[in-house]
Amino acid sequence: MAAQTELPFPFEQGHIITPRDQLFRLLEPELQEVCQQSDYLLTYLQYVPIDVVGVPCYFEKPPRNLGQQGIRNLIYPTKDGLFVHIYPDESGARDHYIAIEPTVVTNIEHVIGQVESRLVVWAEEIGRTEDPDDKRDLLLSLLDSICTTSNSPNGKNGKVERIYVTPNEFEAVRYYVLREKIGLGILQPLLLDPYIEDISCSGVGPIFIEHKIFKSVQSSIVFPTYDDVDEFAVWLGEWIKSPVTVRNPLVDAVLPDGSRINIVYGREISKRGSNFTIRKFSGTPVSVLELIDFGSINYMMAAYLSLVLEAHMNVFVVGATASGKTTLLNAITTFIKPDAKIVTIEDTPEVVVPHPNWVQEMTRHGGGDNRGSDVGMFELLKAALRQRPDMIIVGEIRSIEAVVAFQAMQTGHGVMSTFHASSVEKLIQRLTGDPINIPKTYIDNLNLAIIQSAVRLPDGKSARRVLSINEIIGYDPISESFSFLEAFRWNPGTDVFEFPGYMNSFLLEQVIAIKRGIPPHRRKEIYDEVKRRAKVFEKLHTEKKVSDFHELFKILAEARRQKLL
Repeated sequence: MAAQTELPFPFEQGHIITPRDQLFRLLEPELQEVCQQSDYLLTYLQYVPIDVVGVPCYFEKPPRNLGQQGIRNLIYPTKDGLFVHIYPDESGARDHYIAIEPTVVTNIEHVIGQVESRLVVWAEEIGRTEDPDDKRDLLLSLLDSICTTSNSPNGKNGKVERIYVTPNEFEAVRYYVLREKIGLGILQPLLLDPYIEDISCSGVGPIFIEHKIFKSVQSSIVFPTYDDVDEFAVWLGEWIKSPVTVRNPLVDAVLPDGSRINIVYGREISKRGSNFTIRKFSGTPVSVLELIDFGSINYMMAAYLSLVLEAHMNVFVVGATASGKTTLLNAITTFIKPDAKIVTIEDTPEVVVPHPNWVQEMTRHGGGDNRGSDVGMFELLKAALRQRPDMIIVGEIRSIEAVVAFQAMQTGHGVMSTFHASSVEKLIQRLTGDPINIPKTYIDNLNLAIIQSAVRLPDGKSARRVLSINEIIGYDPISESFSFLEAFRWNPGTDVFEFPGYMNSFLLEQVIAIKRGIPPHRRKEIYDEVKRRAKVFEKLHTEKKVSDFHELFKILAEARRQKLL
């Protein structure tokens, strides 16, 4: 694999720019402390042209507002003791993302070949060890027996002379071997960064990254030639046990951490050569309160959605690709009653719910002529109806599985899903048109359509917002028209959410108020409950500093147990 690291400034190992003592005095105290713990970070900084870009700032956890700064020059830690340097681009087009690894500043080319030739003897045992932790322990033990940092005549292991390395070289060798044998090679630092959403290789050239804070950035990982990308694509396919070939050039798979990967192999179908995209699995989902921090929704909308989902109503989150549909869907699952049984159905695992009674099901695609082993969303959705769930969550509805989803709605099961459309009108057109063909009279089984989008704010910055929350009321066969009510909408001129459904909501007054035992002549009292809940969420967030997804779920579960919600 000939992927290589190319830094955005002149770099030649051994030719440092700033002497170590002088550099250390220039650093902030927090960065000094980190450099004392990770010597290779200080060595890396010696090569950075600080007389041109300045001394990088250090952030243990970079805040979201850093993305709004004009010139960004900062370092933050990721996992496994690694660091990232966001380095400013001279042209201002796209910042550079530099994964700072021990191998960047320490040359181990002269020794890694010897180390790997010694490891070949243990290849069978290494391959037989499947558990990553066990394999890590085995490799580290083998490296201890192969290498020595003691340059003395006693540096032998039995009859075999051990390989002498400096302490820095040994650290780099250990890191490199673990990265290659257990991790995803040169991509591993990107997978360890929790702030990365997407990793994209478009062919020859650099890998691009979609960052949660800094948006689109250019990584220091580069493929110089077409053959390099092809070779890496083949290795990647073998690593994920879904090989790519000329006959099978397209692969969709899931990495062990839950990230989605798509590989396209060869120049016959991709003019710029092989390419791949990894959509990172986010781990702990973003909570509703964090979405409020980001400005995606507000407290009143959260309170409204909590009432809707408590009642196991049917909700679609609708929007374009990368608009934040799944993020929002995950966040609002905390509002589903804690004792509910939930079944999730997906192609790749992206939906995460905090409920203990959760059945997670995935489609299966047979290979070659083994089509009989295919299990699609349609089959899983039919099976889910026999499992007596309170809520069925479909990762994304694309085609005929929508028919079963609407049948589930009619039989009293709550259904949530994401759907590709830009508005309520387009949603209904797609549902009632080919190839889905839901009968128009069934559409009102869907209670709520939340329209989510990536937008440009009044100040020119990009963000994700809920454009509207819409209550589906019904279908008039005489006029052949659908009626829906816009409960909430986003004002693009002021970046403020409006509540046109206040004192006018069909779901709150005609459905939820009745379910909560409020008599018809007092149904307007339901709006007091919305406002009360909004204040509770605001207090939890601003005063109690609650923001974590699972913590919020536990608090809401306890509040319901005490009948406070």
